[in-house]
Amino acid sequence: MSQDLPRLKEPYSTRGQQREADMLGVYLFLASEIMLFGGLFAVIFVAHYLHPEEFIAASKKMHVAIGGANTMILLTSSALVAIAVKAARAGQTRPVSLCLALAAVLGVAFLGLKAYEYWSEYQEGLLPLPGLHTDFASPGEHLFMNIYLVATSLHALHLTIGVAVLGLFAWLVRSRRLKLPAGATATETAATYWHLVDIIWIFLFPVLYLAR
Repeated sequence: MSQDLPRLKEPYSTRGQQREADMLGVYLFLASEIMLFGGLFAVIFVAHYLHPEEFIAASKKMHVAIGGANTMILLTSSALVAIAVKAARAGQTRPVSLCLALAAVLGVAFLGLKAYEYWSEYQEGLLPLPGLHTDFASPGEHLFMNIYLVATSLHALHLTIGVAVLGLFAWLVRSRRLKLPAGATATETAATYWHLVDIIWIFLFPVLYLAR
């Protein structure tokens, strides 16, 4: 039974204390990510305040159906990751690897839809890319599209990292290189990162796609 528990390391006196320290490190890292996206949201709200009509007009050009579908995809993936964490604590290897793998696949689906959306926006002349002719009605709309491109591409980058992490953990658990429940805390750290990426999108979707 002791082999199923995480190995106690110096300078911790209990496994509970060790787990709290591990999670604190994760929370500090995630706090830096929140600060990054928090600054980005501040820019969005200021731009909306300064150019309300242009901001709303540009928002109406977004593909709400694709954004909504991607929101549902991430919510489903978060549920799978939460199930994986619960199963990891119970030492259930197969459900953990399966749920993490499915969540990673959903992450890939999100990125695929996002790539299609970018392509559609490129075809419509909406993306403010170098060398691409765009026909924005006002500087405010152009500003919105710049913010949109930066925010969504930055989120996509973080999601790509999350997909790689989930895929790695699914393989580690499946191959029993990460034993459970000893590796439950490690699984939880990956899940916490994924949940943050999901939450960021849940806030990005309404402020960019449903601006009013």
